[in-house]
Amino acid sequence: MTQRATSDLDAIVLAAGRGVRFGGGKLTAPLDDAPLVAGALLTAFLSPVRQVFVAVGPDPGVLEAVRATATRLAVNDRLVVVPISDPSAGMGASLTAAARAVPDDTGGVFIFLGDMPRIDPATPAHLARMLRDPNDIVAPTHLGRRGHPVLFGATWLPALRAQSGDEGARGIIDSAGQRLIRVPVEDPGIHMDVDRPGDLASIAARR
Repeated sequence: MTQRATSDLDAIVLAAGRGVRFGGGKLTAPLDDAPLVAGALLTAFLSPVRQVFVAVGPDPGVLEAVRATATRLAVNDRLVVVPISDPSAGMGASLTAAARAVPDDTGGVFIFLGDMPRIDPATPAHLARMLRDPNDIVAPTHLGRRGHPVLFGATWLPALRAQSGDEGARGIIDSAGQRLIRVPVEDPGIHMDVDRPGDLASIAARR
């Protein structure tokens, strides 16, 4: 059962990438008897958020996987699909489109990556508790290294709506200075992304 919203936070899942280094079909590749993207969606819906905005490219298989996962989790009422017509424009363009769909009254926005299936649902819940000010950005760290998801306070929504290129929100995070709150977590999943088939095999083996 997924957690119902207990706050005014929202979540974005970036799932429009073409998976070139994977050889195509990355987000629909099987993991744990489900498409890879299902892992990120599950964690997003288990987070204390109102809605989950999923940026999806023109691959019909990914859209089908997203909708099927939402149906399986009984969260269709919380799913908002954001179509991305040209994923080649970069992660920043997908982030901008998804952030523009988020309501202006949001208290903050999580950014999840669709190819990170092993994030412990306890991690975003902990990050939400650590967001004390709309000017803050809260990011998890494990063994001293920053990972995902990152929670942006409401003040950062206009900046999220103005991104471009392939770096996503990295530039915003790097410029945040003391407004970036680094939260240590015992969750190696915040670093586990899938770029190539070998990454998927390694993650599957660690289950």
